[in-house]
Amino acid sequence: MFVWLLAFFLMSGALSFAAGILLPLLVLEKLYFFSETPSLIQIIGGLWQNNDMFLALLVGAFSLIFPVAKLFVLFLEAIGQFSRNGHASTAFRHMSMIGRWSMMDVLLVAIVIFAAKTSGFATATTQPGLWFYAYAVLASAASAALIRKSAQPVSP
Repeated sequence: MFVWLLAFFLMSGALSFAAGILLPLLVLEKLYFFSETPSLIQIIGGLWQNNDMFLALLVGAFSLIFPVAKLFVLFLEAIGQFSRNGHASTAFRHMSMIGRWSMMDVLLVAIVIFAAKTSGFATATTQPGLWFYAYAVLASAASAALIRKSAQPVSP
């Protein structure tokens, strides 16, 4: 049962992550005439094109690079390539520290939606990309918890 649950979370999390960065995160409608539906990739690209390189790199690191690295470490840990003698690897322990920032993007999009709705200038609604991204974060956290639980020695 444990192996199937771990496999489900890892695969569905990886697929949801891909969908989450490619699908629109939110719809911003301004003055009923203009509408934007940016994906996470488009947001990072837009920041880069507007010469906000530092912010683009920061968002890219926390939204793309760290989650991909986390998924990669989780997959390797799950198939036993990193763990030694039933103990979690160093990479897995370091990945757990980075994992604390996983929901930052979801929080930022929620703040943007709240700001747009309360300003009266624009309306904003969530799109599937945000929900896929949020699920990917939760699935990777569940996978890490399952791996951590399996790495603990069983007492007789």
